[in-house]
Amino acid sequence: MKISQIEVIRLSIPFASDRGPAAPEEKAWNAASAALKQMETLLVRVETDTGLQGWGEGFGHLCNPVTAQALQDVVIPCFLGKTLPDSRAALTTLMAEAETALHAFGRTGPVRFGLSAIDIALWDLLGQQQEQPLWQLLGAKRQQIELYASLVSYNNHPEEVARQVSRAWQAGFHTLKLHETEYAAIAAARTALPAEATLMVDVNCPWTVTEACHRARQLAELKLGWLEEPVWPPEDAAGLATVRREGTPLAAGENAAGEWGFEELFAQGAVDVIQPSVTKVGGITASLRVFERARACGVKVVPHCFYYGAGLLATAHLVATLPPEILLEVPYIRFSTLLYPQLDFAPTLTLPDEPGLGFKPDAETMKKHTVSHLRIDVEGIHHV
Repeated sequence: MKISQIEVIRLSIPFASDRGPAAPEEKAWNAASAALKQMETLLVRVETDTGLQGWGEGFGHLCNPVTAQALQDVVIPCFLGKTLPDSRAALTTLMAEAETALHAFGRTGPVRFGLSAIDIALWDLLGQQQEQPLWQLLGAKRQQIELYASLVSYNNHPEEVARQVSRAWQAGFHTLKLHETEYAAIAAARTALPAEATLMVDVNCPWTVTEACHRARQLAELKLGWLEEPVWPPEDAAGLATVRREGTPLAAGENAAGEWGFEELFAQGAVDVIQPSVTKVGGITASLRVFERARACGVKVVPHCFYYGAGLLATAHLVATLPPEILLEVPYIRFSTLLYPQLDFAPTLTLPDEPGLGFKPDAETMKKHTVSHLRIDVEGIHHV
């Protein structure tokens, strides 16, 4: 079988999160921002000359137009006409060839995000060829995984943060993550939750090492599950290691520059939890290598997953390969319409039985919320 065409589809779906309006000057650069009212995804559909189709997703959010351009101009030409991999070894070889060809474009960013999308789609196709759901193909023993609720930002308003974590707890989510930065808001969440709840905080790289050390000391009494990405720049592994010594567990890795970006985190003993993101790091192939390195270094893995397309399902299949206490991160929001049934989040998720990824997007939702749609084959680019 040959790869005959690849489609690039941008979707933007409105969502609700029960929060007030953003400040007039606030810009929606971050997916947890109060200014964001719709969430984008960037899907790829890889099709063979026999009609077999596989789905993938590349990061990310507001930079999707750039990732789509990278796919169109440099990533997809590396795969069109190639023989479809029929084994993990063949898939790994094909991805390595593309990564080598495109190395001049950097270890992270839109080209890497595009490669991630293609890799996920190829794993979907491999599962279909071998007539196995992806979790089985990856060697997982469990089909059901647990989820944790990753809340959007409530602008550090303590009362609202307390109300929202209580709402998530009542819905059955006993592990929750905030996107707040102020002690009062984080403490309000901790007070509102029962003692048995696990609370994490992602602050999105805002502080110097000195400031992060102060905040980590302050937060230590709240006994967080982890403090995520406290330092700017996020690549400052030595700085993270310094903050880690203050007693609050640290997590990072979402912004690592490909799988190689994790090496300094391991070498410095910088974090307690490593967080590869399948739509950024290089797909499932690269994620599995990060998992192996983390095991060798004795570091816990909890994949990052603040997206909702094929990449969320890919992450779910990967989580099934990890120890049972590892949960899948899901954005705790309500979409105006569901792209696929598993987005009706509950505290547990049963992975699909279908061969491959099991990603079955709703055709009407796709049609209604498509921002752009390209089909690329050997004859050129077609706007759908």
